[in-house]
Amino acid sequence: MNISPKRAWTDADNLWVELADGRTLGVPLVWFPRLRAATSQQRAVCEFSARGIHWDALDEDISIEGLLAGQGDLTRHRREVA
Repeated sequence: MNISPKRAWTDADNLWVELADGRTLGVPLVWFPRLRAATSQQRAVCEFSARGIHWDALDEDISIEGLLAGQGDLTRHRREVA
C-alpha cells in the first residue's frame, strides 16, 4: 500500500493531505502549532517524501504514519522525556 503524500493544503482550521492511495486525511491545525502560526503562503511551500511532508521555512516535518495514528506535534513530548 502506498501511503505517500500526493498533495497537501490547509484551510482556516485544518491540514488536508491527499495520499497516493486515494485517501484524503484532515487533521486540525491546532495539532501542529508551527503550521497554525504560519501564514497561508508559508504553509503552501512544502516538500513531499515517501514518508511525509516537510516545511523547510517552518522547520516542520509531519509523517504520514503519525497522521494515520492520530498523532499531532510530538516536539513537546520529546523535550519532556529528554
